[in-house]
Amino acid sequence: MPEDSAPPRPDQLAAYFAVMEVGNLLQHAVDQQLREEGGLSYIQFQILAALGESAEGRQRMTDIADRLVHSRSGLTYQVSQLAASGLVAKESSPEDERSVVVALTPKGRELLGRVLTGHIETVRRIFFTPLNDEDVTVLGDVLGRVRDHMRAVPPRSAAPRRKRGQ
Repeated sequence: MPEDSAPPRPDQLAAYFAVMEVGNLLQHAVDQQLREEGGLSYIQFQILAALGESAEGRQRMTDIADRLVHSRSGLTYQVSQLAASGLVAKESSPEDERSVVVALTPKGRELLGRVLTGHIETVRRIFFTPLNDEDVTVLGDVLGRVRDHMRAVPPRSAAPRRKRGQ
């Protein structure tokens, strides 16, 4: 939408509400699959997936919070739940004693692998089925540009923290 005070156009409102509804429907389906197959909430799955994607299976808590656009206190609670279940371990950062590093445990890696197959199938079935290859490419491009724009002026929880000495 333009940055002036003009009201949004009807096509802009329709696009906005469609994106919000698609996001809500997709998240509901994914949430249900994750709870049934792994006893995980969506944010817990995101934490495990972020750790699983990292080279060493570990990341600083602040980096995970920034990536997931989740409050640091909310993330601390979720990581504590995952740690209590033996899916992750919390460690002090060797570079900065004030930072906490979260590491994926073998049990967490196994659970992630188990729910990931169902997660991918759910996303394919509910989200990608009505799209052809060109639609997927265009949608990825459009949403990528919107994401990049939104990250350029992020809310506090989405803004990466500055590293010490910067």
